[in-house]
Amino acid sequence: MTQNRRVIKAVIPAAGLGTRFLPATKAMPKEMLPVLDQPAIQYVVAEASKAGLKDVLMITGRSKRALEDHFDRVPFMEATLEAKGDTEKLRRVQEATDLGEIHYIRQKDPKGLGHAVLCAKQHVGDEAFAVLLGDDLIDERDELLSTMIDVQEKTGGSVIALMEVDPSQISAYGCADVTAVEGEDYVRVNGLVEKPAIEDAPSNLAVIGRYVLHPRVFDVLEETKPGRGNEIQLTDALETLAAADGEGSGVHAVVFRGRRYDTGDKLSYLQAVISLASERPDIGPELVPWLKEFVSKH
Repeated sequence: MTQNRRVIKAVIPAAGLGTRFLPATKAMPKEMLPVLDQPAIQYVVAEASKAGLKDVLMITGRSKRALEDHFDRVPFMEATLEAKGDTEKLRRVQEATDLGEIHYIRQKDPKGLGHAVLCAKQHVGDEAFAVLLGDDLIDERDELLSTMIDVQEKTGGSVIALMEVDPSQISAYGCADVTAVEGEDYVRVNGLVEKPAIEDAPSNLAVIGRYVLHPRVFDVLEETKPGRGNEIQLTDALETLAAADGEGSGVHAVVFRGRRYDTGDKLSYLQAVISLASERPDIGPELVPWLKEFVSKH
């Protein structure tokens, strides 16, 4: 198995049920929840596109047709906007369709993130690829994915993204045991634990939803037994690769210190909306004074 090309493919698992946002997600995919005037998933696809990943495979599930419709052309709407001379709205509508070549495959059974990634094997082939979780929104001004791609090219294995969290929160995440790499900004991953008890966590470094993976991960996932939650865990496969030898082995990590929001969590979702709205020139100048007044009263 050989690969030395620049990463050009992205896989976005988007088959989850979004139960934390019920009943809003009863008939609408959680990835389509709006963050200001575009759905959360568009920020993720735009991040991949910005990093040069124009070939995107979205792993969907039942009732996710709205995702496909959103990234498709709507000629009647575009013609109507053009006829009205509404060039700004036309630009925003076309923005979603111009992000890259988006493909779709269904994860027929909800067997976990590892299984979702495995569904991409045929499309990805024998080359490194990125995985972006649709719930994680990374601020476009903060570099992460392109840095991870650089580290993958340098190390030849797989690369994950980590973020420091309060130790009391670590049991909600995958957790990494790491050691520094002399002279480098990235770290070596010695081991991973999925959602450990606080007292068992090897660090407060949480795995967040960005990965750049060597294709050897597919072979490992095919042999990975269901783990926590009776699901095939990507964390377990990466734990195996971290301890493996040979081509495609080894796992390194980039510790992200920028702005990240979990749009699958109600509080973090609201923080994303408020933070991004506050910085928008068309919304912020009116929103920020109102927020200050609102906070002062409460």
